[in-house]
Amino acid sequence: MESAAEYTQRLIRSGARAQKSMGQNFLMSDEVIDRIVSASRLQSDVPLVEIGSGLGVLTRVLAPKVQKMWAVELDKNKIGILNQELRGQSIQIVNQDALMLDLNQLWGDQKGYLIGNLPYYITSPLIMHFLEQADHLVGMTIMVQKEVADRIAAPPGSKTYGILSIAVQISAQVTKVMDVSPSAFWPAPKVTSAVIRLDLRPYPGFDVDKRDFFRVVKAAFSQRRKTLGNSLTGGLGRCKEEVIERLQSVGISDGRRAESLSIEEFQVLTKAFQ
Repeated sequence: MESAAEYTQRLIRSGARAQKSMGQNFLMSDEVIDRIVSASRLQSDVPLVEIGSGLGVLTRVLAPKVQKMWAVELDKNKIGILNQELRGQSIQIVNQDALMLDLNQLWGDQKGYLIGNLPYYITSPLIMHFLEQADHLVGMTIMVQKEVADRIAAPPGSKTYGILSIAVQISAQVTKVMDVSPSAFWPAPKVTSAVIRLDLRPYPGFDVDKRDFFRVVKAAFSQRRKTLGNSLTGGLGRCKEEVIERLQSVGISDGRRAESLSIEEFQVLTKAFQ
């Protein structure tokens, strides 16, 4: 098999181009591909979907490892390349916006695995779109901008901990796999990327309504630099005295800031403001 660089360069010489408007950067590193495959721990009988297949440099490595695979690519110009390069492989190529992808329509009641190099400009919406379909997934290995990966994996108390951290961590165990240099792509992006693995699972002991929970989380982070007493007052539309009273009733100081609270403490807050 051609190396990732040889494969990509051959297609570029044949006229393949990266669409800037779609945030396309083609992976050219065998090392990164090997780490993605290794981290994903693929099982042959578990369906696999790849998001943003591009030229198929990763797709061609993944396809032989599973019995059922779907490659999702929005760029019609790349569909012809995928059909040509992947002919003979047991794979279905889907020309569709990943934000519209329904996993139930791919593999029904089964649980599958997702791998993707997510476009930077829609990373968070895509992650949330698939986390909302957690009943159809065992996990995901995704490449995102390093800054986003750091936010996703951030623990309470860190500067990068926020709504995205909480939204992902209540649905999945997060593992950082590796950072990826811009030189691993063509054309080279201006930012460093990172590969993370998400093992989907219910958050241990999570026992509040998610809509109520995120209403409180979003209110707490609505004025990040302010204390909980102030941010919850504005974010929830409650009077300051009531907010302080409810915080005190559950042993949480109104002088703390949102980024200092754990998921467990946000559950306590949710119950306090129900």
